[in-house]
Amino acid sequence: MTTDDHIVFIVDDDARLREALSELLDSHDIRAAAFGSASEYIGANKPDIPACLILDVELPDINGLDLQRQISKGDHPPIVFITGHGDIPSSVQAIKHGAVDFLTKPFSDADLMAAIQAALAEDRERRSARAELVALEQRYLDLTPREREVLPLVVSGLLNKQAAAELGISEVTLQIHRRNVMQKMAASSLADLVRIAQRLEIPITHSRRAGGNRA
Repeated sequence: MTTDDHIVFIVDDDARLREALSELLDSHDIRAAAFGSASEYIGANKPDIPACLILDVELPDINGLDLQRQISKGDHPPIVFITGHGDIPSSVQAIKHGAVDFLTKPFSDADLMAAIQAALAEDRERRSARAELVALEQRYLDLTPREREVLPLVVSGLLNKQAAAELGISEVTLQIHRRNVMQKMAASSLADLVRIAQRLEIPITHSRRAGGNRA
């Protein structure tokens, strides 16, 4: 029985190959969904789970490389290209635009499965990173306006008294806001808070050295 926590999409106009690949994936307990054209794939409802796209270069309605460019601006599964007419420029272009692999027919089952597993692992990591970012963004939104002012000053390395002077508040009040920021952002340390600020792309416009010069 195939598992439902990941899926492999197959886009190839060769019905026999689609069937063979589907059977191969089934033998590895991997769910597959096969399509005979790019338009069928684009129009299909797709589950929101880790996935891989096995994509033929030569399709009846659109070139696989063109499809790669078309879907590149949105969320899409990592791509493993397969082709019976491989050439170096095409493979370079595919890899340059993020393809996991570019396999020329006939390829071995082992090579294909290795590429698929790499693609699924990449998509899981990507999804995990996206989920983490969404959680961080929500935590940031839960900060008060003043706490959002405190955060960049803290991660910039300013001393408490320098950050307090920057905001025109007492050092004790700054320390309270700083503690609240650490708790709400679930930061275990200042270094962790700095990493979070970098993930959120929060602009850092101050520095400890600059604060010291103003003092």
